[in-house]
Amino acid sequence: MTLRRRLLDYALVLLLVALPAVMLRANLRDPGNLNAFDQAILRLSSPLQNAASWVIEGIGGVWNGYVWRGDVAEENDELRAEIRRVREENALLRQRLANVDALEELVGLRREMPAQTVAARVVASSVNPYFRVERIGLDRGADADVVVASDMPVLNADGLVGRVQRAYGEYSDVLLATDPKSSVDVRIPRTGGRGVLTGLGRDDSYRCKIEYLERGAEVQVGDDVVTSGLGGAFPPDIRVGTIVKVTTKEYGLYQEVEVEPAVDFSDLDAVLIVLAPPPTPDPDGDKPSAPVSAFSVRPAQ
Repeated sequence: MTLRRRLLDYALVLLLVALPAVMLRANLRDPGNLNAFDQAILRLSSPLQNAASWVIEGIGGVWNGYVWRGDVAEENDELRAEIRRVREENALLRQRLANVDALEELVGLRREMPAQTVAARVVASSVNPYFRVERIGLDRGADADVVVASDMPVLNADGLVGRVQRAYGEYSDVLLATDPKSSVDVRIPRTGGRGVLTGLGRDDSYRCKIEYLERGAEVQVGDDVVTSGLGGAFPPDIRVGTIVKVTTKEYGLYQEVEVEPAVDFSDLDAVLIVLAPPPTPDPDGDKPSAPVSAFSVRPAQ
C-alpha cells in the first residue's frame, strides 16, 4: 500500500470520526450562540438528519406495527376462546336451571296429585318435517322398579301430555294428546259442556278438536278445557288447553271447536306418569291396596 493511499485512508477515518462530533457539538449548542461554522454545519447536516430520521422511523414503525398486530391478533384469539367458553358455560347453566325448574314443578304437581305417580325423563322424541313433536320416549318402563304399563296417563305441570302407548324394558313410548289416534273425555268448566278431544293431525300445529260437543253448550274462544274424569281413563280436572276457534253450523247437533294445548310439546324434559287412583282404605289391614293400571279403565282406541 502506497503512502498516498494510506494517508487518504487515515484522512477518511478522521473525517468520519470528526464529522459526527462536529454535528453533535453544533446541535448541542445554544441556538443564540451559534457561529458561522456551526450554522454551516447545521445547514449541511439537516438533510442528512431528516433522511436518517425518516428511515429509522419507517423501520421502527413497520417493526412496531408488525409486533403490535401480532400481539393484538393473539389477544383477539384468546378473547374469542374466552367468549366461546363463557357462552358454553352460560348455555349449560341455563339448561341446568331449566331442569331444576321443571323438577320443582313436577314435585309440586306430585304433592297435589291424589293418585300414585312416578317421575320420568324424556329421553327421545320423534318430530315431523315441520319440527313438531309427534311422540316422546321416557326412561321408565315395564322392567323399572315402579312398573309402567300401557294407557297410564302422562302429565306435566302445564297439563295433560298424553298416555303411555307401550312399555318395554326400561323405557316407554307416549301417545300425545295431540295425536289423531288419541281420545280424551273433556269438559268446559265455564259451561259444563262435554266432548271428546282428539288431535287434528296437522303437520304445522299441535291443535286438537273437540268432537260431540252439543250446540247448546255455548262455548266461546278463551274457555278452558279440562279432563272430565269420566270413564276412569284420566284423572279429573287436568288442564288440557284453551278454545281458540268455535264454528257453529246451522245444521247438525254438534259444534266444531279447536283447542290449543296447554303443554309445550317441543320443550318437554320431565313428566309424571299416573300409576293408579288413590287406594281405598282396607278396613281389615293397615296397608293400602296395591296399585292397578291407571284408573282401571283403558281409554278408547
